[in-house]
Amino acid sequence: MSLPFQGIFHKFCSYEWVCRLLMTIIGVLACGFSVGFFQAANFGTDPFTAFATGIANLFHVSYGMLYPWLNLILLIAMFFYGRHYIGIATIINLVGIGFMADLSKSFLLQITPAPDLTTRILYLFIGMIILCLSASMYMTSDLGVSTYDVVAISLAKLKTPLQFRFWRVLTDFLCVLIGFLLGATIGVGTIFTAFCMGPFLQFFNEKLWDPLLIRMRSADIHRQRNREKDFETDSKN
Repeated sequence: MSLPFQGIFHKFCSYEWVCRLLMTIIGVLACGFSVGFFQAANFGTDPFTAFATGIANLFHVSYGMLYPWLNLILLIAMFFYGRHYIGIATIINLVGIGFMADLSKSFLLQITPAPDLTTRILYLFIGMIILCLSASMYMTSDLGVSTYDVVAISLAKLKTPLQFRFWRVLTDFLCVLIGFLLGATIGVGTIFTAFCMGPFLQFFNEKLWDPLLIRMRSADIHRQRNREKDFETDSKN
């Protein structure tokens, strides 16, 4: 096998890359699954979901049907202002989150057609944990970002003194405002997500996913060294 192809083969067969790929797929789909918990809890969703729900209300379609089209529009715009952020996670986000959200909401409402207050609080808590855990998972994998996430990232790259956190707060506020005006539920879930998601993401990044990738990287280095030793032994023989 030639050296260029050997390098590509080793990269995409490394423990770290396979781990990143699985983290991306599971993380993005789990994010969509968590949205169903927020919707079933009916205490409000994260800002972008509130925005998408409002647009879905405007066109009288389900969230799952609207979400891919909304993201397709943002993806087209992304080619002009942030194409280098496009990756596997972007594509899976485009086609998978809406479907998973509708699937999980339908499943939960079949189990509890009219959830009481305690059940709704439980759904909110579970949804929040799954969202933070899965969002941290796919963001740490570094194989692309969602079309919405890149909006604030790109705005922060402009030649202004304003940092990313300002643009994220601004885009979240606009999403919440538009969603509210179009009939989306804005409640404690929305506020809880806005203020608590950051600390949870940082906790999972530092305590779970970053250490996992470091272990995978170390395993790849160890495997590469063993491969080099085997090659040297074969050469001598």
